[in-house]
Order: sequence, then C-alpha cells, then structure tokens
Amino acid sequence: CAVAPGDLRQVRVSLTLGVSRYMAALAESAACLRIFGDTLNPDEITKLLGGEPTYVALKGQTFTSKAGRTRTAKTGTWQYTATRATPGDLDAQVCEILEQLTNDKQTWLELSETYEIDLFCGFFMEETNEGMTISPETVRNLAQRNVEILFEIYAPIEDESSSHGDA
Repeated sequence: CAVAPGDLRQVRVSLTLGVSRYMAALAESAACLRIFGDTLNPDEITKLLGGEPTYVALKGQTFTSKAGRTRTAKTGTWQYTATRATPGDLDAQVCEILEQLTNDKQTWLELSETYEIDLFCGFFMEETNEGMTISPETVRNLAQRNVEILFEIYAPIEDESSSHGDA
C-alpha cells in the first residue's frame, strides 16, 4: 500500500499478533529504537533528537560485552531502550521512547535519509500461544518517523522430559 506522507492520518492500520480474548497475553516485551550508520556521530543524533541515548558506539570502537567478549562495532549506533514490560505492552514502550525525543517529523525524515532507523521488538513467550496487539496510533507514530519495525519472537522452550511421554 503506497501512501503519501500527507495521507498518513487517514490510514487505519492494526497489526494483530494472534491475540484474542481466548489467548494468553504476551508474557514480556522489550523495545529499543536503534539508529545505525558508518558516519553516525552520537552527539549529533542526541542534539537532533533532543534526548539522551541508553547506548552509543562509533564504527570501529572496541568494547567488552556483558559476557566478557571483546567486540568491534561494525557501524555506528545510537540506541534508546525502553523499560521492559511484563506483561508485554509495546504501545507503552513506544510511547516511553517517543516522549523523550523530538516530535519534529522533518528531523526524523532527514535522519532516515542518512541512517538506518528501526524499532527492535523482542517478544518473550511463556506459553506456546500468546499474543498482543499494536494500536493504529503506535503504527502511525512510527510510520510518520520512517521507523522500520523488527520483531524477534522468543518461544518457550519445551522441557525434553515432557515431550517423550511414558514408554
């Protein structure tokens, strides 16, 4: 569906991830706005967006991961991570992120012309059938800022002893 930027307010989009009144709510969600680019200057991004990041790295910068591994950043990054939500609540997490940053759509569009911008969404399930919805307002707010949405869904790990049955 191709929509001109001025027509976004007329578009009603709802992304439903299998949620119904008979389904368990998503156990937990994580959300992180990420901006990537080889020439990314974190201070410049911070100034343009008007909010402090939770993580930054310059291309080529060496750092030690939480697991103790030394890594080198393949590209520059500016990230803002929302508070994890239990049960999952992506709408609240997107609101938390966007409230800290500029609402100027032109700034966002200019950033998206130079850098890759996405919203990483981690969905953590405890059951094999959980779901949640994302409101049209959240989808619209991200689309107006030209933010791509990336979903990673972590399913529960079945206990091996329960999958073999009794012999």
